[in-house]
Amino acid sequence: MSTHAPAVTSQVIAIRPGRPLAGAVTVDGSKNAALPLAAAAAALLRPVRLDNVPASSDVQTLLDLLRQAGWKTAHPVGVSHTVLVLPGEATTTPDGPGEAASSIRASYYLVPALIALCGRARLPWPGGCRIGDRGMEQHFKVYEAFGDRVHVGDRGYVIEAGKAARGTVSLVLPFRSRGATIAAVLRAVVAGAPLRLGQPNLSPEVLWVLSALATVGYEYRAGERVLTLAPPSSASGDAPIWKVPGDKIEAGTLACAVAATGGTARIEGVHGPDVGALIAALNRVGIPTTEEPEALVVHGRDTQPTGRPLRAMATLAPNGLDADFEPPLLGLALGFPGTHLFSDPINPGRHSNLIPQLVRMGGEIAELSSTECRFTGPQRLTGAGVEATDIRTGSALMVAGLTARGVTTLGGVDQIRRGHADLPGKLLALGADICEVAP
Repeated sequence: MSTHAPAVTSQVIAIRPGRPLAGAVTVDGSKNAALPLAAAAAALLRPVRLDNVPASSDVQTLLDLLRQAGWKTAHPVGVSHTVLVLPGEATTTPDGPGEAASSIRASYYLVPALIALCGRARLPWPGGCRIGDRGMEQHFKVYEAFGDRVHVGDRGYVIEAGKAARGTVSLVLPFRSRGATIAAVLRAVVAGAPLRLGQPNLSPEVLWVLSALATVGYEYRAGERVLTLAPPSSASGDAPIWKVPGDKIEAGTLACAVAATGGTARIEGVHGPDVGALIAALNRVGIPTTEEPEALVVHGRDTQPTGRPLRAMATLAPNGLDADFEPPLLGLALGFPGTHLFSDPINPGRHSNLIPQLVRMGGEIAELSSTECRFTGPQRLTGAGVEATDIRTGSALMVAGLTARGVTTLGGVDQIRRGHADLPGKLLALGADICEVAP
């Protein structure tokens, strides 16, 4: 049975060490899955019901952008985490959302839906976390493969639909980009054309989109080398119901927080195989962690540090360590013996955000390059004033603050809420000593 506690709503929070975290908590729906699922619903141009939609600010922004572009969204009475996405009409300015789209990275998921509604998409360059250059070149290659015309400017880009695709659209991605894979899938949906995509990204977020499309008749095969998608032979009349999966990154962050304090807790609402790489990392350093149906259980009271070095290498390969697991694991590993190596070549600016904040707390971390760092633990951190410069840096600093001596004050909490509606509140529910600080 999950424990509920009042949400922490201040823009600044304070964290200090306390008793080991314990109990049970349920994660919200995944931001990283909700964003492409909402875009897929819009691309179908038919009513779709989305369940378990998180209240994170990035998701709410995407829904706002859909409404600006002509779609309608609604909540059934009394069901705040369900959203109905209803097709509307193109706005009088068929360019879709304006500059507000620059506040999130996932605005690029809207391109296929905008093409379906009005034949073109004009969008500003995507924003979101400042964690290095994550360009749009692979997305543009996808649209060019469908015959679309791409126009690039200083403030953004325009995609104009070309002639209707004839036969199967085939292309190979130079690397396993999740965004470009979803762009290809949704553009194929709008084109009504079969897709053959080489070197796809097969992360759980991509597979959830494919599974959702299968409920309306699409057929797919997802292999490590090739992903194929075929349109339905006939249209189904019922409005599909899609459920956003539980947030694996929130589950992993909470697991690291529990483990850091030597606690034992059950984290519910997450698909166990989605956190397999994280479970392996925790077990490697001596934290017994198990997967149960729709739950993750951390047995921190039974921790026996192994002294084995942790090699946390973020990768886009199937079943590899998701880059968003790396920061909270880093915050945890500082307290465990061994010389640990962390690498995130996917987001080259992430370490430059996180490491200076941990250094403020007394961390000794050697930056080997812009994407790699090494340190030896255990280290004892001291509370300090730190800043959440991006979503995952903020969550990692929460993990570190739970064991640092004294009080850690964390600013930039709005960054965390872009990805998690109430991560501090979930920690509070598990017994963390975390509270609001008046600005």
